[in-house]
Amino acid sequence: MLNHLFSRRPEAGSAGPAINGRWRAAILGAACLAAMSVASAAQAALPATPAACKQLQAKYPSLKGAKLVDAINPHTPGYEALDPKDPSQYIGFDIDLVQSLGSCLGFTVTYKPVAFAALLPTLQSGQADIIISDIYATEERAKAADFITYSKVFDGVLVVKGNPKHITGINASLCGDVAAENTGYVEVPLVQNLAAECKTAGKPAPSVQLYDNNADCIQAILAGRADTYINDVNTVDQAVKAYPDKLSKAVAVTLPYSVGIAVPKGKTEFRDAIVAALTELQKAGIEKTLLVKWSLDPENLEAPKLILH
Repeated sequence: MLNHLFSRRPEAGSAGPAINGRWRAAILGAACLAAMSVASAAQAALPATPAACKQLQAKYPSLKGAKLVDAINPHTPGYEALDPKDPSQYIGFDIDLVQSLGSCLGFTVTYKPVAFAALLPTLQSGQADIIISDIYATEERAKAADFITYSKVFDGVLVVKGNPKHITGINASLCGDVAAENTGYVEVPLVQNLAAECKTAGKPAPSVQLYDNNADCIQAILAGRADTYINDVNTVDQAVKAYPDKLSKAVAVTLPYSVGIAVPKGKTEFRDAIVAALTELQKAGIEKTLLVKWSLDPENLEAPKLILH
């Protein structure tokens, strides 16, 4: 059963369109690379594999030498993006994390870039074996895959410099405003659910513009088509860093979710192996080292727990 899962090669995928500006460097060539799988940065740059991983390879022998496909939406600098120095490579925390898991369990990884909304369908269709791509683990998404959490969730609220609309979060301050969001993101229904509150206050409901990736959402604000973009706080901070004269972070909000690794339902041995390897990486301090490497808050680390449906 496992041999079939892990002998699969990547097939053609799709990635969202690139934009102008500094973020273009992070996603340059996405359309060309969508039809191929590429390797990540050299494993030599990763922390040493924990000694306990030898026992895990013995416990899960079907994974040793396996070739897995990781479905990613490579438009989130810090987590997963094209290397601006070498667009044939992916870089980021999630890329290093899956490579570290592979080193621990003995498998290698290639990548299938797709739109965010296509991540779970790609896994369900068998075109990918795992998703490690800054995806929030929710009960609804757990209907499509089993999730193993590894990080807490903090959202940032991106606005135009000076915050002329006085947006303070996912609340009534959004009434009448336009939010740019990724298709399939948990923030979409949270914004839409404000309609009743806005109506009670005699204000128009907020509207949502849907895009395929973070870069296009940010471009919508820069172009004046949207008033805010609410997503992972690191993504928002990276956007402010790229456009300090045009964008700012209004506030950071805590959401009741965790970031998770998605694996196919029914592959319980594979799921258990990932949980065991992630536990060893955390015990050895490797996940925290990778968070620091990619300028992410090490306090975001969360012990693995299962989100199942």
